[in-house]
Amino acid sequence: MTISRRISGLGMLSLMASGLASCAGTGGTELPPATFVALQEGPGEEYVIGPLDNLTVHVWRNPELGAEKIQVRPDGRITIPLVKDMPAVGKTPAMLEEDIRLQLSQYIEDPLVSVIVNEFAGTFSQQVRIVGATEKPASLPYRANMTVLDAMIAVGGLSEYASGNRAKLIRFDKQSGRQREYALRLADLLRHGDSKANVMLQPGDVIIIPESTF
Repeated sequence: MTISRRISGLGMLSLMASGLASCAGTGGTELPPATFVALQEGPGEEYVIGPLDNLTVHVWRNPELGAEKIQVRPDGRITIPLVKDMPAVGKTPAMLEEDIRLQLSQYIEDPLVSVIVNEFAGTFSQQVRIVGATEKPASLPYRANMTVLDAMIAVGGLSEYASGNRAKLIRFDKQSGRQREYALRLADLLRHGDSKANVMLQPGDVIIIPESTF
């Protein structure tokens, strides 16, 4: 990487960080480390279907009315037999089940419908975004009990010139209605194995990783 490219990248990253943190609360605060109990598998917030999610719809005793591997279209709708252009984005699977049931009840008596999310992309508010000095900046679908370590593994870790211990996490605080900024110690976590630097993530979190200035 040339010096000019690195300076240009730093300038763009600084602008992005300034924009995200302009309405943030007190910066520099560290989040508590993820505990062993929190890392265990368990239910998270009820999932909201997003564009390009892959669904399976089952209709009990009427398999011909269901469908497998239905991709939610970019317009947020799906189509199955007898149900055309049903809005799916923004609904939980239970909500979509009820809407499909109401449509099918015009044709069959007391339909029992189940909706399964096979592959998920998530709505914008349920994604975790990692930008800056990482191997492959990305927007990841949030999943239950997701940690910073999970996110960093997904994007290939820190880049060669990353200043991991100067990374920030930007999070929207629902109580105050403002964004808050938290310090992350990604170098300690990824390069030195410090488990105390691993923290829990929430839907909508943004991780910003600056480059070293030397």
